[in-house]
Amino acid sequence: QVQLVESGGGLVPAGGSLRLSCAASGRTFSRLGMAWFRQAPRKERELVAATSRTGRTTDYGDFVKGRFAISRDDNKNTVYLQMNSLKPEDTAVYYCAATSRYYAIRWEEYDDWGQGAQVTVSL
Repeated sequence: QVQLVESGGGLVPAGGSLRLSCAASGRTFSRLGMAWFRQAPRKERELVAATSRTGRTTDYGDFVKGRFAISRDDNKNTVYLQMNSLKPEDTAVYYCAATSRYYAIRWEEYDDWGQGAQVTVSL
């Protein structure tokens, strides 16, 4: 089992930036596909960004439109989500997730989840 701890959430004005971090432990990090999902009240969980074990393959939700970037640092066992040009509709709880697969974009394919980080974007 993988333990995931997110950090970096908070309140930011529209147009601002945040960087979320997710520290992983319990398994060899370089053998994990990683992703960020989000869930807003009364909405379904959706993919924000995913990265493969090697970091060579990435994918983003359609709504990202070049504003976010996922990256990983295997030396620190950490995956990051840099979010720029934030909009009020980006307000949600953001979850870090890990999979034993090389790469995945569906939340059902992820085995372990963090506790979530609240991101609130004000007008």
